[in-house]
Amino acid sequence: MVANMQALLDAGLAALDATNDPVELEIVKAHYIGKQGQITALMKLLAAMPADEKKTFGAQVNQTKQAFEAALNTKRDGIAAEKLAAQLAAEALDVSLPGRGHAKGGLHPVTLVQQRIEALFGSMGFAVADGPEIENDFHNFEALNIPKNHPARAMQDTFYIESEGEPLVLRTHTSPIQVRYMLDNEPPIKIIAPGRVYRVDSDATHSPMFHQMEGLWVEEGVSFADLKSVIVDFLRRFFERDDLEVRFRPSFFPFTEPSAEIDVKWSKGWMEVGGCGMVHPNVLKSVNIDSEKYTGFAFGIGLDRFAMLYYGVNDLRLFFENDVSFLSQFK
Repeated sequence: MVANMQALLDAGLAALDATNDPVELEIVKAHYIGKQGQITALMKLLAAMPADEKKTFGAQVNQTKQAFEAALNTKRDGIAAEKLAAQLAAEALDVSLPGRGHAKGGLHPVTLVQQRIEALFGSMGFAVADGPEIENDFHNFEALNIPKNHPARAMQDTFYIESEGEPLVLRTHTSPIQVRYMLDNEPPIKIIAPGRVYRVDSDATHSPMFHQMEGLWVEEGVSFADLKSVIVDFLRRFFERDDLEVRFRPSFFPFTEPSAEIDVKWSKGWMEVGGCGMVHPNVLKSVNIDSEKYTGFAFGIGLDRFAMLYYGVNDLRLFFENDVSFLSQFK
């Protein structure tokens, strides 16, 4: 019996030695020490043996099984080591090559222009205000003297959002930020409101999503002369041209009266760069500010347009195509 057990072990060790495939190795294992394996079958013989033979025979079977398992583990480790060595050889690195490193990112040109404008207005005492991009009808239209069915709503052609209760809209300008600020703060108020806005429009100079910067100054005695002084000073400092010609052309906005378009003299003639005006008394009334005591002015400019002018970009869509070769110029 002992000779047969040794012959069985030798056969098992030879089978282990003959393979270098992990799958075949598991098959050999099952053949010898699996539930139906040959070495496992020897343990089943113990039940029919006399008591005085069980102890000796059981010890011999355990020794055989342990010897096979030790050889099995050694073989497994050897196969794993060979696999790792092959993988390392295939993935070998030439340490003499220069490192690739990580490319340094940069801010988007529109962000750079926004930061520049915020700094310029900050030097004039304007704080930066913020608000939600999804607005209700009151803050986006009603409080700004734009009632339902007003033609100005059609001009802004907006993105509405289905919701329970009152309708919501992606804000069409950053004026709602000013409304919320005036509702929460008493004059004097001196803020700028930058942010993303949304309108149905898309071509070389327009985008369904674009960036706007609006300003607001409400205080006793604020006049159109203050408005002109602030705008002209800002434009000349932004474009770094002390001789920049600026004109205010009469216009109409529901939330300001009187209202004006802001034009600058460019190389090809006059160019519109924004709108402005004195805050309409109805707007002050809607935010609970006494229009008999306080006056104010508001203005709005497009950050994307200012970025186009500042950097000499002729197509607005370039800012939003995520072309790294284009954006890397502004790092």
